[in-house]
Amino acid sequence: MKYSTIASAQTIILHCKAKGIKNIVISPGSRNAPLTISFTENPFFNCYSIVDERCAAFFALGMAQQLKEPVVVVCTSGSALLNYYPAVAEAYYSGIPIVVLSADRPSYKINIGDGQTINQINVFNNHIGYSANLKQDANHATEIYKLHVFNTEDIKAVQENIQSYNDAELNKAFNTAINLQSPVHINVPFEEPLYNKVEKETLLPNIVFQKSTHLQSDINLKYFEEKWSQAKRILVLVGVNNPKTIDQELVSLLGEDSRIVVFTETTSNLHHPNFFPSIDSILVPLEKSEQKEELFKKLQPDILLTFGGLVVSKKIKSFLRSYKPAQHWHVDKLKALDTYFSLSHHVKEKPSIFLKSILKLKNNTSTYFNFWNKKRKQYEQKREEYLNKIQFSDFKVFDIILKNIPDNYQLQLANSSTVRYTQLFKNNNTIPVFCNRGTSGIDGSVSTAVGASIFYKSPTLLITGDLSFFYDSNGLWNRYLKKDFKIIVVNNAGGGIFRILPGKEDSNTFSTFFETQNNLSAKEICKMYNLEFLQADNEKSLKIKLDTLFTKTERPALLEIKTPRLLNNKILIDYFDFIS
Repeated sequence: MKYSTIASAQTIILHCKAKGIKNIVISPGSRNAPLTISFTENPFFNCYSIVDERCAAFFALGMAQQLKEPVVVVCTSGSALLNYYPAVAEAYYSGIPIVVLSADRPSYKINIGDGQTINQINVFNNHIGYSANLKQDANHATEIYKLHVFNTEDIKAVQENIQSYNDAELNKAFNTAINLQSPVHINVPFEEPLYNKVEKETLLPNIVFQKSTHLQSDINLKYFEEKWSQAKRILVLVGVNNPKTIDQELVSLLGEDSRIVVFTETTSNLHHPNFFPSIDSILVPLEKSEQKEELFKKLQPDILLTFGGLVVSKKIKSFLRSYKPAQHWHVDKLKALDTYFSLSHHVKEKPSIFLKSILKLKNNTSTYFNFWNKKRKQYEQKREEYLNKIQFSDFKVFDIILKNIPDNYQLQLANSSTVRYTQLFKNNNTIPVFCNRGTSGIDGSVSTAVGASIFYKSPTLLITGDLSFFYDSNGLWNRYLKKDFKIIVVNNAGGGIFRILPGKEDSNTFSTFFETQNNLSAKEICKMYNLEFLQADNEKSLKIKLDTLFTKTERPALLEIKTPRLLNNKILIDYFDFIS
C-alpha cells in the first residue's frame, strides 16, 4: 500500500476505509493526484476511471442507488467540479448517498488569475446534505501560504489544530452521507508537490461513528389506528420505492381491504392484482366525463397515505390538490414533502413497520375499492382493444417491449416520454424498475444505468428516448460495460413529449427549439464503443430483434426502434379518448 505524503489526503482515505466506503469513481487530473494515488494504491478500494465528470457522477449515483451506501467521486480543481452538479441535485432529491471529493488550489491562489481555479467552497450549497471545506495542511505549505494564513513559527501546533478541524468536518460529512442517505461535498486544497508517496500512513485520524437517531412520530399510534378504523375511503399512493421493502403479506392486506384503493407507478416496485398501476388511465377519463365533479368527489379520500419518493403522474397531483383528503399521512424516516398541500402528519417510521400496525385493523363495509375496480377493468379491456387497432407507434412499441423483457432483468428508465409511456402498462413483477425522478432530467440516464449494472447479477436493460440517449452517450465511454448490458432507444426523431404538451404547433420554431427534430442514429455510436447494433421499424422486425437482443451475447447490445414522429402523439391522445 502507498499513501500520499499530504496529511489531508491520508486522513480522507483512512476515514473512508474505517467507514467501509470502498467504491471510488475517479476522473483524471493533477490536483487530485494525492487522492488518486492513495485510493488506487490501496487494495481495500474498488476504483473506477471515468473521464467525463458528469458521467462519472451519474455512474456513481447508479452504484449508490443499488448498494444503498456511499460511493465516492473524485475530481481535480476548476470546472471539473461543476460537471458533478446535475447528479448531485438528483442524489439530493432522490436520497442517494454520493460523496463528492474535489481537489482545490490553495486559498491564496483563488481569484488572482491562477489557472484551472474557481471558488469551490460551498459550490453545491442549495443541493447538498453537508459541505465540508477542509483546511490546507500547515506541514505541506509554501512560505507565501504560511505568511498569509498563519504567521507563526509553531507549525506543529497549527497542524494539530488543522488536523482536528479536518477530522471533525470529515466525520460530519461521512456520517451525514451514511445516516441521512444524502450527497455530501468535501473540498480539500492541495499544495504542490502532489505526487510524493509513503509506504505507510503517518497519522492517526480521529474517526467518530455516529448511529442514526431519527425520532419516532411524536403522535401516539392509537390516534392513527382510530382514524384508520373509522375511514371509509383510503387512498394509498406509492412513489419511487425500492424493491422488496414491503413484505408481501402487507401488500396482500393493502390489496384486500374494500376501503383501500392503491395507486402505484412503474417505479413503485409494488405489485398486486388489485392495485391500480396506471393512474392516468383512471383519472383522464374522469376529466373527460360529463359527471366529472361527481366522480372526482367519489374518489376523494378520507385518508391519503403516501410513502416512497417522487410521483410521476401530474394528473394525481392535480386531483389531490383540488380534491384534498381530510388527512394526508406521509410515512418516511427522514422527510415528508407537502406535494398535495394537505400534509397533516409526518410519520417518522419505516413504511413496513407503520403498515404492520394499522393494516391489522380491517373494516370491509365500504364500496370504495369495488366501484373503482370496475372502472379499472373497463379501461384495461379498452386498452387491449385499442392496441389491436392502432398502427406501429411509441404506444405499441412500449407494450411490446414490456411484454417481452425476460424475468429478473433490472430495468432502468430514462425520463420524459419513456417513463410516462411505461406508466400506462402492467409490468413484470420480477423486474425491479429505477428512474432518476429526483430532478426528472434527461441527463445521465445512460451513465446511471451503467453504474447500476455493476452490482446487479442479472442483465440490466436501459430504455431511453433518442434525445436522452444522445445527450448522455458519453456514458458508454468507459471499460465497465458488462456483456449482458442492453439498451433500447425509442427513436422518434426528437423530443416526442413536446408534441403532447399544451402549446404544440407544427412550425419551424416548434420543431427546432422545442421538439428539437433530428435525423440521428445510434449506429455509429455503437461502432465507436463496440456495442452490437440492432434496428427495427415495424412490429414484425421489433419482435424478431427483441429476441436477438435478449439472447446472451459476447458484448453489450443496443436496439434502436424508429417510430413515426408525426403519428405518435395522435395515437397517445386518442388512447385516452378511446378508453373514456
